Amino acid sequence: MLYNIFIDPFVQMVQMPDLLVQTLWEGLVSGVLYALIALGFVLIFKASGVFNFAQGIMVVFSALTLVGFYAKFSSWGFSGHAAAFLALLLAAGVMLVLAVLVERVVLRPLVNQPDIILFMATFGITYVLIGFGEMVFGGDPKQMIADELFLPSGSVDIEMLGGLVSLQKIDIAAAVIASLMIVGLALFFQKTRIGRALRAVADSHKAALSVGISLNQIWVIVWFAAGLVALVTGIMWGARSDVSFALEIVALKALPVLVLGGFTSVPGAIVGGLIIGVGEKLGEFYWGPLLGGGIESWLAYVIALVFLLYRPQGLFGDKIIERI
Repeated sequence: MLYNIFIDPFVQMVQMPDLLVQTLWEGLVSGVLYALIALGFVLIFKASGVFNFAQGIMVVFSALTLVGFYAKFSSWGFSGHAAAFLALLLAAGVMLVLAVLVERVVLRPLVNQPDIILFMATFGITYVLIGFGEMVFGGDPKQMIADELFLPSGSVDIEMLGGLVSLQKIDIAAAVIASLMIVGLALFFQKTRIGRALRAVADSHKAALSVGISLNQIWVIVWFAAGLVALVTGIMWGARSDVSFALEIVALKALPVLVLGGFTSVPGAIVGGLIIGVGEKLGEFYWGPLLGGGIESWLAYVIALVFLLYRPQGLFGDKIIERI
């Protein structure tokens, strides 16, 4: 048993390096997408200090909105690509409207309330979006309009290390698009005036207000940015499988990513996503058979639990010291 756990998996890695590369690639793609989801959580947490439980359903709702608008435009006679990009613009507009509504209806009345109140408010947003989404779009899985958005299909086979590594083109596109969006948002919030205002709000709401920063404007911007992140994530995950309310569970994989990287760190979201993505793929392929398989669904939370025991603030999070 000890041999099977501690030695045999590494022997397999050495003997079949092509399978190791295949597993690492799949983990990298999943990790980048996890990091993209986590980035939406980080933006809202930095602005309000609240974990946005609704981020998962925002992924589903934005993707369903895109597919729904596409179906409507197609029925009106628009060509496939034109209908897809019009639907994409309108879906982004819906996320902007959602951001404004959340700020006006939920956040503004709850200013200076305890964090637990705002956290519970995100639960309410979650179930409102679930109910509204099921009423408008139904509960059946939908097909993502990947071809109409010019997302590639098929695979690229590469001979290396004495074997064949197969890379799905949609995975390559997902990794590239997600990476570009992560870098773009990171630069935007690090280098621009809005980014500096966000950091000021994250440090202290009262101090930010005292220098003329509008909390309401910042909240709309970060919720809209989180909505765009959710839309891109929904497109990428939907293109790899389908669009259904089950995607909400996938989106909640961002929680262990945040535990690893820190709730306020953009670099932490990236590193945490890669650790979780690669770790769960390696665990499933090499150690999963010892446990009956299926460990990919819960291994990320075990990794997060270990980090909570030894470094609760995460790899890049700030250590909080409270004086009594």
